[in-house]
Amino acid sequence: MSNTWLSGFKADYKHIFVDEWSPFVGIILVVLVILALMVNGLFWGIFGGLKLWGDWVNNAIGLGGLLGLKPELDSPLTHRMSLMNLTLVIGAFTAALLSRQFAINRPPPLEYLWAALGGSLMGIGAALAGGCTTGGFFTPVLHSSPAGWAMGLGLAVGAAIGLKLLLWTLETITWGMTPPKAMPAPAGLVARYPLLGLLVLVAILAWAANWYASDNERLAARAIIIVAGFAMGFVMHRSRLCFARAFREPYMTGEGEMSKAIMLGILIGVPLAALLFKAKLIDPYLAIPPVFWIGSLAGGLLFGIGMIFAGGCASGSLWRMGEGHLKLWVAGFFFAWAGSVSYALFKKTGLTASDMNLDLIEESPLGFQAFLPVMLDGWGWALAVGAALLVLWYALVRYNESTEKFTLL
Repeated sequence: MSNTWLSGFKADYKHIFVDEWSPFVGIILVVLVILALMVNGLFWGIFGGLKLWGDWVNNAIGLGGLLGLKPELDSPLTHRMSLMNLTLVIGAFTAALLSRQFAINRPPPLEYLWAALGGSLMGIGAALAGGCTTGGFFTPVLHSSPAGWAMGLGLAVGAAIGLKLLLWTLETITWGMTPPKAMPAPAGLVARYPLLGLLVLVAILAWAANWYASDNERLAARAIIIVAGFAMGFVMHRSRLCFARAFREPYMTGEGEMSKAIMLGILIGVPLAALLFKAKLIDPYLAIPPVFWIGSLAGGLLFGIGMIFAGGCASGSLWRMGEGHLKLWVAGFFFAWAGSVSYALFKKTGLTASDMNLDLIEESPLGFQAFLPVMLDGWGWALAVGAALLVLWYALVRYNESTEKFTLL
């Protein structure tokens, strides 16, 4: 009896914590977390937190004064987006431990250069678009802003250009393509990964509970972000959810599963978010960057090229960092640093009007805050336009799955 119970427990553990989840399950869970944030007046973004990390680096190396950065910056542990990013990495790290899939992954030397190039382009693109694949594309789309769709178009074009450039480099550059010798972790340590993962999970819950019970209102509010960020990272690792794949795979293999998973998230998220806006639980303009359409499109183009060379988007880079990929740590560093530098320079030249925060900005030289229900005088046409764009995207992806007309390999 005990052996039967134990084998059943192991089977369930393997199914939940080891076997890969469907990306469709992953996106549904991610959208539920996003909606929970919205109910609490928050939204999902990544670039603002990465930019803060870059600001800290620039202040440390003496560039802060030249760039006009604040000498006293928010703590990475209490800044809303930074905290969400940190806990997302920890969530993915925990999932990797529980599945015994954590491993220090060392790429060939040339891949570090591509990571630096890709991360830098993503940082510049995010500064132009007012966010990355989350804050510039997915979240604005959920907020019924055409800025998200414009960045999505830029991402699609940029991914095609980036893939063409990357293929050219693979055909012409031979230096640095030999991977280093693998250094697997000791078997005894790997066997203890699930226990370590459980300890991290308990620590995260204790951290969130401690802050939630705090007399400090800001810390109490941040407890929600700890749990939300951790859940994001955990779910994205288990389902291998990646926005970069949604735009890259149709060109590489014709496969559109990840693209359709993202579409499902939009299909579910947009009408539910609209209900929250109508109930006035959150201001939709909080997550709509003032960059439609110039900044959205140009930023998406640069970001799309960058994510091909980096090997992941913003959220995809973070959860792969938690999984142990050194290339993505390099890409993440340059994303943060270049994002800080470029945003500061764009601000100095007048392209952007404010720091990345929750203050409302109606317009900038890169565009304006575009909200479809206002532009189209009601939710009916706004939802219809969003649905039409979603159907068009699905039709293109499905057609390519059948014909491979858009594949570049």
